[in-house]
Amino acid sequence: MPELRYPGHPDPLTEGDKILLLDRKQRRYLMTLHSGGEWHSHHGFVPHDEIIGLPEGSRVRTTGGSTLLVVRPTSADWTVKAPRGAQVVYPKDQAMIVTLADIVPGAVVAEAGAGSGALTAALLRAVGPAGRVVSFELREEHADVAERNVVERFGGVPPNWELRRGDVLEGLAVVECDRIILDLAEPWTVLKVAADALHPGGILLAYTPSVVQVTRLREALDGDSRWGMAQTSETLVRTWHVDGQAVRPDHRMVAHTAFLTTARRLADAAE
Repeated sequence: MPELRYPGHPDPLTEGDKILLLDRKQRRYLMTLHSGGEWHSHHGFVPHDEIIGLPEGSRVRTTGGSTLLVVRPTSADWTVKAPRGAQVVYPKDQAMIVTLADIVPGAVVAEAGAGSGALTAALLRAVGPAGRVVSFELREEHADVAERNVVERFGGVPPNWELRRGDVLEGLAVVECDRIILDLAEPWTVLKVAADALHPGGILLAYTPSVVQVTRLREALDGDSRWGMAQTSETLVRTWHVDGQAVRPDHRMVAHTAFLTTARRLADAAE
């Protein structure tokens, strides 16, 4: 795969780099640099060749006189701006999933479903090259979008990623893993096969939007002695408006998106 230049990479902006353009209203435009290419808007255009070779964080002007800031996109930028099929897992939940499920370098993680690939990319970064992510996606159209986004994000198919198009109930039956992440409508139906796939001490995390789903899931976890230490939380993020001495919370915030429920795989009871 080609070298990926992360935000703050010492190299100048290079052909093939993914970049983010920000206008004076902080609107963001994601694009890939190509020699001879042009970025167009109603404020004019900017030739890619005028961006290639600049240090990250430079400003460029369109032919219409507008100024744009040029930076490399963060993972959060990718999540928000990348094409999507299914609803994406937003950055605030990605961060909590990686932390609450304790996704560590070298871990083997099974994920269902793959959605638009945003969480998949976060999991791949967290497990590192020594780890492995196996993603299950039943819907072909969602699998196609996830595959395209992950390939675009990493510049090719990551060698430690496997996308399995099919039912997670069948797929997990032949997988041994350290962590399982479920973004499914009925995660409680997967608990039995998930317990078989997880090593004792492993962690399951389910991403569920509704209280009804949480209730069903927690009842199922409580009814199986192989699961314990269950907890449920949600994450709310509020930004602030800061303009000199005028400081106040923003009127809009990223409030409820989903509940995150974790549980540990316990050792099988002695006969």
